[in-house]
Amino acid sequence: MLKAIYPGSFDPVTFGHLDIIRRSSKIVDRLVVGVLNNNAKMPLFSVEERVRMLEEVTKDFKNIAIVPFEGLLVDFARKLDAAFIIRGLRAITDFEYELQMSQTNHKLEPGVETMFLTTSIEYSYLSSTTVKEIAAFGGDISQFVPEVIGKALKEKMKVKRSV
Repeated sequence: MLKAIYPGSFDPVTFGHLDIIRRSSKIVDRLVVGVLNNNAKMPLFSVEERVRMLEEVTKDFKNIAIVPFEGLLVDFARKLDAAFIIRGLRAITDFEYELQMSQTNHKLEPGVETMFLTTSIEYSYLSSTTVKEIAAFGGDISQFVPEVIGKALKEKMKVKRSV
């Protein structure tokens, strides 16, 4: 069974992420979407919220599991017996960073390969940071995230503004 991990913070999940998830799930037998719990970052959504949102928007996929993790990605891959790490590339600047991470991960765990998928052109500009910024100013994010994610993001922004 060919197993891969698509890791990320998914804060929040966007149509760009879902594009990579959809395409990756066709390449491997089992795709684990690894939701990073990184204490160094201050995510808008908790890891539990991000896992729930991803489970909701991927519920129709039969070969996907949503799993939170912390620590080194290669340790997570080793624990799950995953052969591949899948990373999406939007631009050349992504490639430089991702290549460095890929080489580091391969040095730490030679048995795990990194597979790069270029983002579909319609999502090449899209990032979670951009979506959060638009939402923070009350902009329309419906073309960037699924409806359920948009509702959760609007609610989160309302709470944030009231604090």
